[in-house]
Amino acid sequence: MEANLTRLIAVRHGETAWNVDTRIQGHLDIGLNATGLWQAQRAGQALADEPIAAVYASDLSRAWQTAQAIAEPHGLEVQPDLGLRERAFGRFEGMSFAEIEATLPEDARRWRERDPEFEPEGGGESLLTFRDRVTGTASAIAARHPGQLVVLVAHGGVMDVLYRAATRQELQAPRTWQLGNAAINRMLWTPEGFSLVGWSDIAHLATDTPLDETTT
Repeated sequence: MEANLTRLIAVRHGETAWNVDTRIQGHLDIGLNATGLWQAQRAGQALADEPIAAVYASDLSRAWQTAQAIAEPHGLEVQPDLGLRERAFGRFEGMSFAEIEATLPEDARRWRERDPEFEPEGGGESLLTFRDRVTGTASAIAARHPGQLVVLVAHGGVMDVLYRAATRQELQAPRTWQLGNAAINRMLWTPEGFSLVGWSDIAHLATDTPLDETTT
């Protein structure tokens, strides 16, 4: 393996009750439901034989619980990084998609059209700010582990940013890729940027198709 190349496995957290309810989580700390816990264990089993050097995760419970299931077979401690948190959605957080459409139609329009400068009121991040945070965080982590394999456990929005970075897609490009709960995604990182190896591997979830991230 090239000395300046880092292999990355990016995993979205397992399912939560709010995923099922299509409710925006953002920075709210929602834990996994029973299905999500099962998905996390399955992801851990699927990656048990990989030569993982480190596991990093968002500090939010849904990602942290998933990361622990992946780290445990390797005897690793999960390392928290707030830069891997989901996009901050401000006043959207706690609301369902339908509630946002009904009560904040103009905000909903800008969100659905992926306006890169739109910041939901109440401390929400724009897509531009979110992208810079995620790519900067992932790059900094990867740079600390040249020649190694590292796992990043985070959120649907984070996965979306990483896919776009690896495939050179614009923030406003329509999404045609899956962002399922507990899906295994593989990338390479060099100082020149990210590249895609494989995406949305859900073979470890058998016939249980995970919920797709629909907020990005």
